[in-house]
Amino acid sequence: MAALPPPDELPDGDLDALIGASGIRRVHLLAWRDLDDPEAGGSEIHAHEVASRWATAGLEVTFRTSHAAGHRAATRRDGYRVVRRAGRYLVFPRAIAAELLGLHGRRDALVEIWNGVPFFSPLWAAFPRMAFLHHHHELLWPMVLSPGLARAGSLLERRIAPPCYRNTPVVTLSESSRASLVRDLRLPARRVHVVEPGIHQRFSPGGDRSSTPLVVAAGRLMPSKRVDALIHAVAGVRETGLPARLEVLGDGEERDVLRELVTRLGAEEWVALRGRVDEADVVDAYRRAWVVASASSSEGWGMTLTEAAACATPAVATRIAGHEDAVDD
Repeated sequence: MAALPPPDELPDGDLDALIGASGIRRVHLLAWRDLDDPEAGGSEIHAHEVASRWATAGLEVTFRTSHAAGHRAATRRDGYRVVRRAGRYLVFPRAIAAELLGLHGRRDALVEIWNGVPFFSPLWAAFPRMAFLHHHHELLWPMVLSPGLARAGSLLERRIAPPCYRNTPVVTLSESSRASLVRDLRLPARRVHVVEPGIHQRFSPGGDRSSTPLVVAAGRLMPSKRVDALIHAVAGVRETGLPARLEVLGDGEERDVLRELVTRLGAEEWVALRGRVDEADVVDAYRRAWVVASASSSEGWGMTLTEAAACATPAVATRIAGHEDAVDD
């Protein structure tokens, strides 16, 4: 594919200066899932980090998302307001209706996180707006939906939604993801911008490396992450005589499937499905690992890979958009 033309130029400067020049004081974010959702992943972490930094800089931020089981319908987190209402599918029409009726209060700008299904903000938000789009979901639809719904989701994402966003700034995380969005969703190249994610300062070198070969994988346990492929890959390494082990950090819908696979392979001694762990345990695992691995089929970046790199641990990953920028091959 030929080199893409550059995106429209964005204003330069630090966050305080940009906020001051924009005249924006109140921002609403619309997202499918909240950070406290049991299936929250990299997209939700990224959205939280953005919202908290905007709030620290003085913006009044309201984050509207779907209901998270066991959590209040409204709360505050790190300086911004969180409103959790409606289920996984009704959150889209209900969030739009709430914005049109002014139920979330006044706002000067709107950000939507387009995670497969968009909020179609260009059709109803006649004020400054933008969209975060980490990656398209073409390979993911058939993994999580029935064939009919998967075709509908693909049609919505690839053909119906993109024309609505032709004049809306879209932000993605990597140059390879930008190329994919322009090629596959036919979004105008000048409207798609790259803002690479940062790395939290808690990820740093230290600790002791494992005395035996250790592979670590972190993230949600869902079909697109292909953790089963990692288990088989480590099994192949062990067949060469290396006593390799695998630690998997995270939880999700594939948990029971992966447990059955571990049992079927007799891999209980060298595969540890640790579930969700706290931040300190994630850092410790990265530091102990010989490599951090991802067999994911679709990513906007690959945050676990760069987090591990900050802990001085290399990565082995699939060659896909997102990973191509996160990993220096």
